[in-house]
Parts: sequence; C-alpha cells; structure tokens
Amino acid sequence: MALRHYTLDFSLTAQADSSATLKELQSVFQEQEMTETVHNIERNNCLVTYYGKNGRFAVVRFQSCGFVSIDFQSCEGDDESEAYDLLNSLEEKMKALLHSNIKKIKRLPALIRGGAIDRYWPTADGRLVEYDIDEVLFDDDSPYQNIKILHSQQFGNILILNGDVNLAESDLPYTQAIMGSGKEDYAGKEVLILGGGDGGILYEVVKLKPKMITMVEIDQMVIDGCRKHMRRTCGDVLDNLTGDCYQVLVEDCVPVLKKYVSEGKTFDYVINDLTAVPISTAPEEDSTWEFLRLILDLSIKVLRPSGKYFTQGNCVNLTDALKLYEEQLGLLSCPVEFSKEIVCVPSYMELWVFYTVWKK
Repeated sequence: MALRHYTLDFSLTAQADSSATLKELQSVFQEQEMTETVHNIERNNCLVTYYGKNGRFAVVRFQSCGFVSIDFQSCEGDDESEAYDLLNSLEEKMKALLHSNIKKIKRLPALIRGGAIDRYWPTADGRLVEYDIDEVLFDDDSPYQNIKILHSQQFGNILILNGDVNLAESDLPYTQAIMGSGKEDYAGKEVLILGGGDGGILYEVVKLKPKMITMVEIDQMVIDGCRKHMRRTCGDVLDNLTGDCYQVLVEDCVPVLKKYVSEGKTFDYVINDLTAVPISTAPEEDSTWEFLRLILDLSIKVLRPSGKYFTQGNCVNLTDALKLYEEQLGLLSCPVEFSKEIVCVPSYMELWVFYTVWKK
C-alpha cells in the first residue's frame, strides 16, 4: 500500500523556544489520537515523533538555525481530509504561537511513495518532477534496458528507458530539432538514423520524400512497444520494417557503421538518437564517453562532404558535460564545425541542446 508524505515548514526570524512550543502543539496531535515520543529536546533544538491509528506518523523538528519542519505520513487509503485537518490545525497553532517570528510558511503537495503508478521522474540536472501519470501501458525488460510507456494527461504516452524520460507524444519539437528544425531539404536524400526506436524521426523524415532511410535500432522490444502505444509519434511506419523509402535494421549500430565505412557507403544526413551526452564527466562515465566518441567518429566517416550530422546534447544546465562534448568534436579524425540550438521539449520540462555537425 502506498504512503502519502506531507510537509509543512516554517522559517523563523529568530530561534524559537522549542520546548514551550511543543507543549502547545500536543493538543493538536492528541485530537488525532497520536502518541508522542521525545527523542531529543533542548531549548532551541529538538526532535519529536508521533504515532497514531492506521499507521499515521509525524516528525516535528526544531533547529537552532530557525527552521521548523513537520513531516506527516499516512497510508494512501487513510482519510485524506483528516491529514489536511491536522496540517491546517498545526499551521494555525504555529501562527498563533510564533506569528511575529514567522518569516515564511511552505506546504507542498503530498509525495506518494510506493504507489502502483510511479509519477516521479528526475530531470537530467537532478530535479524531481511529478508527472500527471494515470496509467501504465507497457512495462518490461528487454536484453538491453527497462522499457516503460506511461500515459500522461498532458503529454500523452511517454516512453521511459531505464528511468529516463525519452520521448512523449507531445514532443514533436524534439523530433523537429534533431532533424534540423525544418531548415533541411530531405527530398531525394539518403538518411541514416541511429537508434530512434520510437519511430518519431522515421515517421517525420518519410513525409519529406527522401530517396532512402536506413534506421538502425538494437532493441526490438522498444519498436514493438512504440508500434502499439506511441502511434501519435510513429504513425504506421513501424508496422513493417521496410517501406517504399525506408528500412529498419534491428541490429547494433556499431558493426553496421564499421561495415559502411569499409564499403565506402555514405549518407547525406546522419541522425544520432542513441543517447544523450553523459550527465557526468567522472571516470565511471568513461565507457559512455568512449561509445559516444566512437559513434561520432564513425558517423562523420559515413557522411558525404556536404552532409550533416544531427544529435541531441543534454539539458542546457549541464554546462560542463556539454563543454566536454564540444571538445570531443575537435578530436575527431576528420575536422568538423558545429552549431547548436536550444529547444524546449514539453515532457522534459527543461531546455534541451541539439547539435548540427558538418565537415570543414
């Protein structure tokens, strides 16, 4: 059973007498039939817990820095109105006791922990976002990753890979940006897509009448899940792995790229939708950076002299990681130039950087 976690915080202009204040708060908890346990109490520092019926649990903490935190937990099936009544009573009592000493009061919506539907997903720069998820459409493990497709009331169906929000049906701006934001002429061109198992890029490029698109996606399960649950993104292009102007290869792209290099096969456009720039520059991310450098180098080798390479970067706030990626562009076997664009991707709830790379 899920747990609801409520918070009520007070920032004070000066230290409060915690012992005297707690005595006044006791009556509020007694009305909820909650038993008090004092763990530490001093004049300006204290920690007290309260336990009540149906597993209700509260923690009140006074800190010498002038901050008072109240945390209240109840089971999801518990009467939610009683939780709000308790928090309202505590807030009013604190106002009456410390009104001239209170600088700020902050209450947040309840955090639901252990729910059947996970609504909380982190942004790339480590902030927690609560999505309006109301249904789990797909949840399975492939040989490569965990794959979830969840329904959001705002963003439509969302593809989540290994805990990272990948793409939602609302995220056409992502697809447009990684294709060059409408500035490119794909008609009659040869296009290579790396990754892209959601089918969004393939669907949009097909509309532009290219000569041939080759998409290389390693994970058949991603394709299968998106074919069924991401139709607003992929249309019907994943119904078959071949079409009039495209083919989908369910393979590891590295051997495919190496084969193309050895054969001298080239493309007008290479679109890399495999992975974002690693968020960390720490040594443990070295393998990811090595993979990224390998893909970059091979992709530029199969790019025609007038061709362009498109890829995502990462969140605009990750300046160190983005800077390191740009440094990698200067270390390729073939000299290149690049430009970047910042786009708001709806379901990411953050600004995202996209790169265009071409040979000098």
